[in-house]
Amino acid sequence: MTIPETFAGLDKATIIERDEHTISRQDIAPNALKVLYRLSEHGHAAYLVGGCVRDLLLRGKPKDFDVATDATPEQIRELFRNARIIGRRFKIVHIRFGREIIEVTTFRAHHDASTEIDDSTSRRDIRGLDSARSNAGMLLRDNVYGQIDEDAMRRDFTVNALYYTTDRFRVLDFCNGLADLKARQLRMIGNAEKRYREDPVRMLRAVRFAAKLGFQIEPDTERPINELSPLLASISPARLFDETMKLMTNGHAVESFSLLTRYRIGEHLFAPTLEALPNAPIASVKLVDLALANTDIRLAEGKSVTPAFLFAALLWPVLQLRLAGTEDEATSSLSFNQLCNSVILEQLDYTAIPRRFSIATREIWDLQNRLVKRNKRTVNSVFNHPRFRAGYDFLLLREDAGEDLQGLGDWWTRFQEGDPSTRNEMIDGLQKSGNRKRRRSKGKRKEQSQ
Repeated sequence: MTIPETFAGLDKATIIERDEHTISRQDIAPNALKVLYRLSEHGHAAYLVGGCVRDLLLRGKPKDFDVATDATPEQIRELFRNARIIGRRFKIVHIRFGREIIEVTTFRAHHDASTEIDDSTSRRDIRGLDSARSNAGMLLRDNVYGQIDEDAMRRDFTVNALYYTTDRFRVLDFCNGLADLKARQLRMIGNAEKRYREDPVRMLRAVRFAAKLGFQIEPDTERPINELSPLLASISPARLFDETMKLMTNGHAVESFSLLTRYRIGEHLFAPTLEALPNAPIASVKLVDLALANTDIRLAEGKSVTPAFLFAALLWPVLQLRLAGTEDEATSSLSFNQLCNSVILEQLDYTAIPRRFSIATREIWDLQNRLVKRNKRTVNSVFNHPRFRAGYDFLLLREDAGEDLQGLGDWWTRFQEGDPSTRNEMIDGLQKSGNRKRRRSKGKRKEQSQ
């Protein structure tokens, strides 16, 4: 069934009427509805699109609400004082309502006439183009506007090309996305190889959506991934860090990591870790699995996760192998801090971890040694360390993974839960134990000197 051509391109849509789908306005963010209604009142076509429509149809709760419209970024900004135009490759508009952001994009068109550029072309010259691609086919500029049917064909997967309109509350389907949604499969719109070459990050998105939704990747969409995975080397480490966080914090980190290794694209995000895992101590390998599982549990409980802790866990097998190799001549002179820095620097070649997180990762590792060396002076300083809780949680994770730490986790748990008097008694107990050891050591040295 099609609807009257009120706006260009609508005649190519399959329409799902209000009584044929499960989306309710009660499940849509009020600010998203506000944007839709204001654009419509000023004569523009406006639709919810992408993951929010997909998740609503799956009876989920969307994290974000995106809007697609025929209004240009400049027209959108004129209608909303709280709007800001951002983006280089493709302009988008962020409309801010307090802490909530509604992302609005103008319908995109095909870009068959894109200007092909080489490495000698300056960024300034690229910015002057509406559409440009590299020699390898990757899109560098994509500001060609079009109609809604063209916009649908420019999206990545069919299940992300569904549109919801407040005009009789219908859903528009241009790419058989509803059928794929029901079949629980992820299908690329158009030729998968060409689409991956346009933007290699789409391979990571395929893995992320497959893990998040529990969908199978359709064979033609899956087939080019291993062959084209080296294209990810052309993506900036900063963007790969962002994509890594989306993969690891989507509530399905265990499955995401499994798929990354299965399709080899993980080599372009976690190469040091994947190289270390086969030879690392069993406990450090299990720690990675536990950290990913715990991340999923925390997110399911509405708790936050920090990239610093995730990278501390993911790079722990690498650090353990480096520490085990300090007997080698090449590494024997390196301090613990130098080894930590070398591990993080190697990871930075793949994902540009922001400095605030890389520093926190090193502090979590450093605290592992300080949590072991307990005496009156160090216990208090460690306990008051800003990263103590993260270091303590990491210590418990190590024990859960099978490391024999002589009950350290239990000691620090009791220390935290105890009152000041109990804590002092525990510290005094450490001091007495330490003094006995030193007296025995002194006696032994005296006996040897005789």
